[in-house]
Amino acid sequence: MKINWIIFLLVTTSCLAQKTTIYSIGDSTMANKVNPTENPEHGWVQVLSPFFTSNVVIDNRAVNGRSTRSFINENRWDSVCKTLKKRDYVFIQFGHNDQKAEDPKRYTNPHTAYRQNLIKFVLDTRAKGATPILFSSIVRRNFNDKGALIDSHGEYPMEARLVAQEYNVPFIDLQYLTEQLEEAYGVEGSKKLHLHFKAGEIPYYKEGKDDDTHLSELGATEVSKLVIAALKETDLDLKKQIK
Repeated sequence: MKINWIIFLLVTTSCLAQKTTIYSIGDSTMANKVNPTENPEHGWVQVLSPFFTSNVVIDNRAVNGRSTRSFINENRWDSVCKTLKKRDYVFIQFGHNDQKAEDPKRYTNPHTAYRQNLIKFVLDTRAKGATPILFSSIVRRNFNDKGALIDSHGEYPMEARLVAQEYNVPFIDLQYLTEQLEEAYGVEGSKKLHLHFKAGEIPYYKEGKDDDTHLSELGATEVSKLVIAALKETDLDLKKQIK
């Protein structure tokens, strides 16, 4: 009886100790930034952890400037696959840098290489017993002179949607959700979601900054809230770990 009790305790302890890891792969809009206490720029995954219980570990592998092509060719995806385990999740969001037609190390045709790279991420993740989640890219703050928010991503978000449909992958349409977010803040108010500072306004950007792509801490937090709300609407076990 004593031996059985010990075995029960060991099994229970092992189950409790096993945590779920969320790996994120993508670009600068997701990535952790240096000097977070001083640096106004934040990736949305950088501020995601507080929304989950302590049983979830966020392993943010997103890196500034990466496309699906460069993320694979630099062996960054291989490094994720080596530690990916059953019941983990992979958040996949690329597109901003796949558009860089002037850079052959990053550019992908949305209908060929970009599509196939997304499929590779999905299939490799599932082969490890983990769950892929596809995201469309967050929008850029790109209002025209009439105050309409204009798309700047072309065919990439649509291709991500199509891959998600074809391979039955959970899909969070951050393009649409962040369009709504930008519009809700308005043409001027949405500057707070990004990096808009006058020269001398803050020490980190002494010469000023006008960046409509990358996120402020407020912007990153708002995007994270959108992701959490979307996850709650899925049937994924992960939503049980949301606070």
